[in-house]
Amino acid sequence: MTTKTKEANSESILSDIAINAELADYSPVKGCMVIRPHGYAIWESIQKTLDKMIKDTGHENAYFPLLVPESFLQKEAEHVEGFAPECAVVTQAGGKELTEKYVVRPTSETIINHMFSKWVSSYRDLPLKLNQWANVMRWEMRTRLFLRTSEFLWQEGHTCHATHEEAKEEVIQMINVYKDLLENYLAVPVHIGEKTDSEKFAGALDTFTIEALMRDGKALQAGTSHDLGQNFAKAFDTTFTSSENKLEHVWQTSWGVSTRLIGAIIMGHHDEVGLILPPKVSPYQVVIIPILKKNMDNSAVLDKGYEIKSDLEKLGISVKIDARDQISQGIKFNEYEQKGIPVRLVVGARDLENNQVEIHRRDIRSKEKGISLDGLGELVKNLLDEIQTNLLERAKNFRQENTKNVKNIEELAEVLNSSGGFARAKWNGDVELEKILKEKFSASIRCLPLETELADDYPCILSGTISSENKEILIAKAY
Repeated sequence: MTTKTKEANSESILSDIAINAELADYSPVKGCMVIRPHGYAIWESIQKTLDKMIKDTGHENAYFPLLVPESFLQKEAEHVEGFAPECAVVTQAGGKELTEKYVVRPTSETIINHMFSKWVSSYRDLPLKLNQWANVMRWEMRTRLFLRTSEFLWQEGHTCHATHEEAKEEVIQMINVYKDLLENYLAVPVHIGEKTDSEKFAGALDTFTIEALMRDGKALQAGTSHDLGQNFAKAFDTTFTSSENKLEHVWQTSWGVSTRLIGAIIMGHHDEVGLILPPKVSPYQVVIIPILKKNMDNSAVLDKGYEIKSDLEKLGISVKIDARDQISQGIKFNEYEQKGIPVRLVVGARDLENNQVEIHRRDIRSKEKGISLDGLGELVKNLLDEIQTNLLERAKNFRQENTKNVKNIEELAEVLNSSGGFARAKWNGDVELEKILKEKFSASIRCLPLETELADDYPCILSGTISSENKEILIAKAY
């Protein structure tokens, strides 16, 4: 299979699952998508979980304008250069030409810094730790549902600190929050690492990332946390009087994840039928399907379905009952399999007589009949935990099987030109490697992982030399 064929298959899987599971649809606006209720409910579940994590680490939510004065972007040269090609610009409003153009925010560092410069004056005002849930626009040339769209939803955290050390601690703290979210809720294992200079956020001193491996062998940058140093503070003159009565610039961070996380779930957990949702982020964890017979009294079956629903909800399990009588049970079964709902309970008149139900488990597509209603709640609760654990372990095993140690470009080519995955190597820092990766393989250094595995005597993939200065890297093709 050629690389182009694999990419086409990958795009088809993503779009087919997103459409068939009713997560999203294509928009009449170029490069944008419409997020449907099932997809948005997944985002709300992620948002609810992450919002608590963010607040638990001492941050507060705020909101800043969608439009950013163009002059603000010009203040930080590296920042504007990095985002200029992706900016959508408003030039007219109210039927008149604007005296100053406005950029639809690609990110909010500049306008937030303008406000920080007004709000911070003393060390007593620090640390200032804010987050906003918002939409942003980056005019992408080639888009994919959830993974890369011109407009997307995200959260972006922005903080100010009195010392660089405190800011760096913030950066690491938040990238670990993201790791917790991905692994323990989305069941997607990630590597934490540092981006190379060419890959870091425009205007940052350092960028840390979480990198995941999808089932098509491609890497996904699932979240980032940036050490902004004093670059934006100096551009916007965000200063404070220290406890020693000295005027100093603040040290800053920013960090964010987006609806790309839904793309991570799609490409990280699916099979030939469709989506598989981790229970912790599924809009509802159990769907109950009463078997309804035409021209018959179905009240007893429906009553039992609602009774089971109530009992499960008392245990903290989220449940939907599908009592539609104009749709066959076969169509319902197929719908919830495509939507990825973790557990399906089926109850019919015969089940009712025997005080039992039928259980379908989505992750391994198993079916068990004759499950007693006695103790059903605890059984389902344990089953959901088992599914969550299984999805994470399955993803970890896949990543391990598709991570290869490479010593030279020839070994790297075998990895990138076959099934893909991560190639783990050592590197002496020569940027020539990044050029080779881009031009020859359409790949990149995803990160310098914080957790290293290769021995000290592993040679540089480019030069072949062994040195204590060589750094470990993860290489992959990515979205």
